Amino acid sequence: MGYYWVTTPELTEEVATQLGLLVTFEEQSTAEAWLTSSYAELAEAGAHEVSLYESDRLIYGPMSLDA
Repeated sequence: MGYYWVTTPELTEEVATQLGLLVTFEEQSTAEAWLTSSYAELAEAGAHEVSLYESDRLIYGPMSLDA
């Protein structure tokens, strides 16, 4: 299934789609690079934390997006 991010609180599907949050990444490093470039937009959209999953397995998180 690949790697994907989950936010807390969960964003609406519309907002998640606009931000690219529904993308599944083949590699962990690609998912992490995406977060590096997207965390400010996620925080502005109302996300407070993110967690990285591979399939249904939690890799790490939740990590705060608060500065």
